[in-house]
Amino acid sequence: MAEAFAQDLPKLLVSGDTIDFVKQSAALCLLKLFRICPDLLPPSEFSSRIVHLLNDQHLGVVTSAASLIEALSKKWPDEYKGCISLAISRLSRIVTAGYTDLQDYTYYFVPAPWLCVKLLRLLQNYPPPEDPSNKSRLMECLEGILNKAMDAPKSKKVQHSNAKNAVLFESIALIIHMDTEPSLLVRACNQLGTFLSHRETNLRYLALESMCLLATSEFSHEAVKRHQETIINSLKTERDVSVRQRAVDLLYAMCDRSNAAEIVFEMLSYLETADYSIREEMVLKVAILAEKYATDYTWYVDVILKLIRIAGDYVSEEVWYRVIQIVVNREDVQGYAAKTVFEALQRPACHENMVKVGGYILGEFGNLIAGDARSSPQVQFELLHSKYHLCSIATRSLLLSTYVKFCNLFPEIKGIIQEVFRMDHNLRNPDAELQQRAVEYLQLSKVASPDVLATILEEMPPFPEKESSLLAKLKKSKPHVEELVNQAAEKKQRPTAMINHDTKQTSGQLLDISPGLESKALVDIFSSPTAANGVQSTVASTNGEPAVDNYPDVLKFATKNSGVLYEDSIIQIGYKLETRANLARLGMFYGNKTNYSFTDFSPSLYCSGVLNNQLIAQCKTVDSTITGGSQVQQLINFVCEQEFHRCPLLHLIFTFSDVSNRQQSFDKSFALPIFINKFFEPTDMSSEQFFTRWKQLSQSTQENQKIFPAKLPIDREQIRTKLSGFGPRLLQDVDPNPENYVCAGIINTKMQQIGTLIRLEPNKQAKMYRLTVRSSRDTVASHLCDILSQQF
Repeated sequence: MAEAFAQDLPKLLVSGDTIDFVKQSAALCLLKLFRICPDLLPPSEFSSRIVHLLNDQHLGVVTSAASLIEALSKKWPDEYKGCISLAISRLSRIVTAGYTDLQDYTYYFVPAPWLCVKLLRLLQNYPPPEDPSNKSRLMECLEGILNKAMDAPKSKKVQHSNAKNAVLFESIALIIHMDTEPSLLVRACNQLGTFLSHRETNLRYLALESMCLLATSEFSHEAVKRHQETIINSLKTERDVSVRQRAVDLLYAMCDRSNAAEIVFEMLSYLETADYSIREEMVLKVAILAEKYATDYTWYVDVILKLIRIAGDYVSEEVWYRVIQIVVNREDVQGYAAKTVFEALQRPACHENMVKVGGYILGEFGNLIAGDARSSPQVQFELLHSKYHLCSIATRSLLLSTYVKFCNLFPEIKGIIQEVFRMDHNLRNPDAELQQRAVEYLQLSKVASPDVLATILEEMPPFPEKESSLLAKLKKSKPHVEELVNQAAEKKQRPTAMINHDTKQTSGQLLDISPGLESKALVDIFSSPTAANGVQSTVASTNGEPAVDNYPDVLKFATKNSGVLYEDSIIQIGYKLETRANLARLGMFYGNKTNYSFTDFSPSLYCSGVLNNQLIAQCKTVDSTITGGSQVQQLINFVCEQEFHRCPLLHLIFTFSDVSNRQQSFDKSFALPIFINKFFEPTDMSSEQFFTRWKQLSQSTQENQKIFPAKLPIDREQIRTKLSGFGPRLLQDVDPNPENYVCAGIINTKMQQIGTLIRLEPNKQAKMYRLTVRSSRDTVASHLCDILSQQF
């Protein structure tokens, strides 16, 4: 049936002889068929004529056409991009006071609300309009809708408020989608804040849901945080569990280093009385926030142990696995963790997950607290064994492993432990795993010499750093919460960003920024092969590796967040970078220095090899034509997933006219100034804290040092400016030698936080520097040392 009608319905829809009612029915029928068989409708044959139905004067025709065009534009955005200006124009004529379009079609004093909603939703299929007149008109519409939302209601009927709020929420969704107008984003946040205490449950729910997305924008994040007290109050007093769940989602989304402790405290308090359906998800969120924003890992240990105590049944394996991984990997918290878990096990009511954590940590680090008579080896063993018979087989097996570790740590209680291994309910246990452990551990403790036993039962090595299993679990169970940033980005029309999966690397360059760009190896991960502006986003084939035209000049931008990347007589390319946590926004500025237009202007972004997974990029389109003497801006958003050591590349091609009016091609590649240090978060430390941490990072793999001659005169102010621009906090009165400089900071990636300390020692007489970088990641220490040593 779909095939039979697919050819005739579009003709009927755009025919001038078709009456309005039939056009309306044809549009709805075509939409139904398109949803069943998306490939039956030719993408371009009728696109321009279908788009112009948005100007139809019949409300039924234009409303049904808007629904059809919204669906078609998602599949073929380029063919239907003409709808942008028409949708903005029609929306303006409806919502702007100076027009009377469709004023006869009012629903409880709201003109054509459902058409407005559809037009606003249609515009969310495309990036923000670049045409100044369209952009200005759309801004006027959105401001008008926000202004009307503040007006006194014209009717007390619920239908009036429903229609008015439907338009308002869809306009806010468009503002969030555009993410380019700080004033509108803040106004939208303030408007939503008025709904947080509204008597209507649906409005409270929708306000919290929209604010979750606003919290991910750098422009409105602080505005959302101003409503923190109201949101926490919603969590405590809201009767509807779905609204409470949205409040939890919002607190999770708005959390940062400044409010993490308070939010985690409130979520822990609420967890004791939380609805059972959301407890496991809340436990995951609290565990993730505690790990992500922990500056003091003793606080992290306290939070996780409190989680287990409050909601032990809802603490998944991933949660207690993760706390063990972190304790094993961080020497500075091992003693505190052993002491704290020992105290937790002494409580009369102790959850089995606490026994698991306690068994593992005491088995590894019980010796750190054994010097205290209150936690002597025998006391530790007796405390754990008092829980043994109440636990499951899996936990008993873990405790047997702890006991054999005690044989190595505390030889004085080996005899007591061997008696436990010999008990019938262990040696003859029906569970094969537990029985095997008891038999083998008993023989091991009897036969092996102390040296062999120490080798076999030595302390566990640090776990490899990888994506937190908590994040992976939350993504799987509820991706729209953990991936709010990505979800917001996916709603937008993403221009082409090309990724080269060729893992071949070049040597000899500090940053390794000249990867191969063979066109056959390129994969477009963001959009269709044609960008939204109609410019084919491809790169000319190269037979080798393209030269990077701004290397090594790009290295000087490691300490600057704005500047001119490249300039010649034709074009000036500038940039401005803003970062927050593991997110970065790069504004690229392309200035045409000639009197002629650039045509076929096409910038493409490349993240080659492993950089593809380490740094996620999303670009916004630019117009394919840049007129003489003008400048255009392109925004590129980055998410730092994990540490990276290479710069992304920008490949720029366009056509221009030379002084003889002959057509010339511009084809160059540039390294973008996105270095790992751009994700530094400055950290304040006292002298004692700095050198305590400095000593903790004393392993040879955690330090990288360079001694190098000064390229420039050793100037104190210049050094301070460059170190501050590099990203960490330049600490005052910390180093005993006032001529030295020390810095501290945390590099934020999505998977982990990397603590880093820097010490720069200049020698004016010898005109030399000694630079030392210590970091919890050896590869980061080496890379930062390489970059920073190039700056002096």
